[in-house]
Amino acid sequence: MTVYQAIVLGVVQGIGEFLPVSSSGHLVLLPWLFRWDTPGLDYDVALHMGTLFAVVVYFRRDWFRLFRAVIRRGDDDNRRLFWFLAVASLPAAAAGFFLQDVIENALRSPMIVAFNLIFFGVLLYAADRRHQWRELDNMTLSDALLIGCAQAAALMPGVSRSGVTMTVARGLSFSRGEAARFSFLLSTPVIFGAGLFQLRDLSLDSLNAPFWSGLAVSAFVGFLAIAFLLRFLQRASFKLFVGYRIALGIVIAVLYFSQ
Repeated sequence: MTVYQAIVLGVVQGIGEFLPVSSSGHLVLLPWLFRWDTPGLDYDVALHMGTLFAVVVYFRRDWFRLFRAVIRRGDDDNRRLFWFLAVASLPAAAAGFFLQDVIENALRSPMIVAFNLIFFGVLLYAADRRHQWRELDNMTLSDALLIGCAQAAALMPGVSRSGVTMTVARGLSFSRGEAARFSFLLSTPVIFGAGLFQLRDLSLDSLNAPFWSGLAVSAFVGFLAIAFLLRFLQRASFKLFVGYRIALGIVIAVLYFSQ
């Protein structure tokens, strides 16, 4: 892994983690397209820590209110949201613990990525056409569980964690802004857990220039991606991302079968 490759993949991770286009899918595709070596576990940790830093910094005030609501009484809405986020994190945590080897070894084919990009892009388009009116203040436990179960599916490359959680939230009639906010808040414990799980195999020798380059770039780009999407959804739909997913999926399939 060179510093240049680390920077490129850091940009891809920062964008793909928060925009509904699948960071894991792109991280599978880029080494395949450019004949790069597959990034190792150490670099995966760097990318996760970078995007974790981005989402924590961007939503630091939200998380402060959520933790304060748990400790103090008087803020029932934020206390309920905190526990909904905790419950919604469980399916992905369980799936990652029990199915990590299967996901990393059996589901990383470019054609699987292409299928997931197209199929889940179409689902996002269909869900986004629903009437939007609900806010997080009237979320129920069943809503949180459904979104959490959808997040577990995003362990497959090409699905997109942010995309599938926003798809289900939109299908449940949450507004685009509220769907994105819950998705981003929900990413915090999941990214933290994934990074913490991988840290056990990280050695000091791995803390080299590509590691820190990838971490810094994914954090910076991830922060910008969050800010961009939240502003973008105030005036536009998900059509741009759906079109990109479908086009990329078709290109991947053509390249795969033309080899």
